[in-house]
Amino acid sequence: MNTGSPGRSGALRILPNPLAVASALAEPSRADRVDDPAVRVLAWARTAVGLAATVWLLMAYPLREGGEKFVMDKLEDLLIGCGITFGTAFVAVTAFIATARSPLGRVYARRLLGPLLTVFAIALGAAVCWFLVRLLKGEIITLSDFGYHGILFSILLIVVFFLGTLACAAALLLAIPVTVLALVYAFNSCFRLGDVHDLLPALISPLLVWSLFVLGLLDDPEVAAPPLVLYGFLVGGPLSVTLLSVWEVRRLRRRHGVTLRSALGR
Repeated sequence: MNTGSPGRSGALRILPNPLAVASALAEPSRADRVDDPAVRVLAWARTAVGLAATVWLLMAYPLREGGEKFVMDKLEDLLIGCGITFGTAFVAVTAFIATARSPLGRVYARRLLGPLLTVFAIALGAAVCWFLVRLLKGEIITLSDFGYHGILFSILLIVVFFLGTLACAAALLLAIPVTVLALVYAFNSCFRLGDVHDLLPALISPLLVWSLFVLGLLDDPEVAAPPLVLYGFLVGGPLSVTLLSVWEVRRLRRRHGVTLRSALGR
């Protein structure tokens, strides 16, 4: 009779599910929001195509630099992208709330907690991953930083470093999928702006992706691909998001009666 499996299953159940954590952080949760199945399916289809195109690009063409440098650069780009996203969304949402008539402006302002939590969680996750990678590489602290203070202290220090390395590795294995999945959910939901108003994701998504497009133009390409492929890849994402946003605005107006005038109370 095998008694080990239940224990292992119980231990695995204690670990947080990265998919559930990412969904809770980045999926809209307002109960009375418009949930159109067609919009949801097309948004996920766009996200899936974008991810597939990214994987194809990385597999079809060699990296200009090593894989480790690529990962670290992507983490830095993620932090910069979160900053750009936060700045762009902050200006746009502030303008939306400021132009809404009372009491709608106050209602929308109270709903900003979810989107702010999403941006903060993704930025924090990327920063934690970047810190843990550097820590595991010995770029922040090493055994040699403590010097020699006797055999017992040295043995204790080695044990502490060994356990700390295991803990950091486990934390990194959890932080990476949570951060990546949260980013996928966040881009798909436009950082939970649907919790503020149903129209905001469609209105602000193009601003966010074209802002990141400018960042991509200024950054050096990661793969040695022909210019036509690189620029087509850069333009394809923002263009598809813009077209989907235009269609979503029209559908919200025709199917659900949601318009910018009604959103602003005018």
